[in-house]
Amino acid sequence: MVTYIIHFSLTHLSFRLPELISIADLHGFGNTIKIILAEDLPDNTVPPRAIFNEDGTSNQMTPAPRPFVVVELENEEQARILAGRFIPRPMKKPNYFRAIYELWAHAPSYDLLHGSVQNPSAKLLWEPLKTTPFKFAVTAIHYSFAPGRMQAIMDSFSYMKYEKIDLYDPEATTLWVCEEYEDRRGMHTNVEKEAALMVQIADGTARKLISHFNVKKRAYYGTTSMEAEMSLLMANQSQCSTGKMIYDPFVGTGSMLYTCAHFGAIVFGSDIDGRQMRGKWKGKFRPFCLFLLPAYRASTGIFKAASQYGVADRILDCATFDVTNHPWRRGEIFDAIVTDPPCGLRWESERKDGVRAGAKRIGSSVPGKPLGSEPKVLQDGVIAHTKPSYIPPMRPYEISDLAYDLVKMAQYLLRPGGRLVFFLPTVSEDYTDVDLPTCEGMSIVGNSVQDFGKWGRRLITMEKDKQNMVIPEAPRFEDRAWRKKEQEAGLAASIPEPLADGNNEEAKEAEHVPAHHSFRDKYFMGFKKS
Repeated sequence: MVTYIIHFSLTHLSFRLPELISIADLHGFGNTIKIILAEDLPDNTVPPRAIFNEDGTSNQMTPAPRPFVVVELENEEQARILAGRFIPRPMKKPNYFRAIYELWAHAPSYDLLHGSVQNPSAKLLWEPLKTTPFKFAVTAIHYSFAPGRMQAIMDSFSYMKYEKIDLYDPEATTLWVCEEYEDRRGMHTNVEKEAALMVQIADGTARKLISHFNVKKRAYYGTTSMEAEMSLLMANQSQCSTGKMIYDPFVGTGSMLYTCAHFGAIVFGSDIDGRQMRGKWKGKFRPFCLFLLPAYRASTGIFKAASQYGVADRILDCATFDVTNHPWRRGEIFDAIVTDPPCGLRWESERKDGVRAGAKRIGSSVPGKPLGSEPKVLQDGVIAHTKPSYIPPMRPYEISDLAYDLVKMAQYLLRPGGRLVFFLPTVSEDYTDVDLPTCEGMSIVGNSVQDFGKWGRRLITMEKDKQNMVIPEAPRFEDRAWRKKEQEAGLAASIPEPLADGNNEEAKEAEHVPAHHSFRDKYFMGFKKS
């Protein structure tokens, strides 16, 4: 096993380790990769380390997160695979590296570091490279070098006697010396924490994808389009690759389709409101002729952006339907379901695209009033739902019901070993792990949080058990929140009580009220306690 350092940015730290493990598992070495530093956990809880004041007294404090992880891999090929899929955020500072390195030696001081480098076992690593073109680079974490210090550090390794110095050859071997310092809340300390010598194996080539999929450069996007970095992270979490089938049931403007298709997957998207998917046709007339349809699709909406990225041929199609009244007549179709369900964090009056805010499902918006059983006929005699501009009657879809139904749908539609990756908004103060929706056959393999203070959004990754679970029929999606609203108004039967034997799964779900229940209302009320 060879020791490597993977260096990344300080943004979205809690997402990094689950993403790393997902990539390794996708390429078949998830069981052999070893994470050496136990403190680099995805929940970002770092145990306090002792920092000593000038008088020698201990000053216990929680240090800043460390922007790297140390791993052991079997060979260099695995390191290059990680560098090709791992998503490090590009930085403006050129001396900040985002790549993977083979660790040659590390120590808490330069005297000890030089002793380790000149050790016979370490010499076997760097002596064969003495005759190859090389360049030296020095950097630091949580520290800025004084003038001349970088040159002094490079000169201290003169005993290595490298012969061919070439600062401009991109193929030259790059030796890195990295110093890590404790971050005292923005104040630099003069006490070094760690110094390391390493050789660069591969640059983080995947970081170019963040610029490639930048929403601002996209031919078609909306107000709620997923940012490029996060959509790439979700694509890695879903383990999408060539030949896999990926589904986004809340596709919106298609951000997840583009990144998953880029990695070779065949993608399909759906939404209850087709206006976001279709976009606006700028021509005078819509081309209803069959031979003009491909040109129309490529010039607007999701297919316009997909053509920009060269992945239009990997989009199976996009369809308009309600996920609670879906057309799927058999299960185990998809390898992954990747989505960002709408949680309605904008007032409907603020939206300029005409699309209704928040998650919706088909149904009457008036409690106790069911939908008509006969199709509506317009004044001109045309059946309403046959018109291209038809929007079905909708009512709010409670986010807690949506999350639970999404897991149930994934249990039905995913193949064994398939993954469900979705965002779940949570109230930071009230969140507990019990809030996460679960069902038989689906296990949680990732739970990362993007913290916004009083609230955050959690990227939940669930995996369907690999044993063949036969789901005979599609699950029913009861509108529990709406039924409760009708019951409180005396317009419907009461919600079932938990059975004595505990087999009523729906009733058990009703027992616990998760923190994300009525999240939209809590958000606009400033999360004030009632």
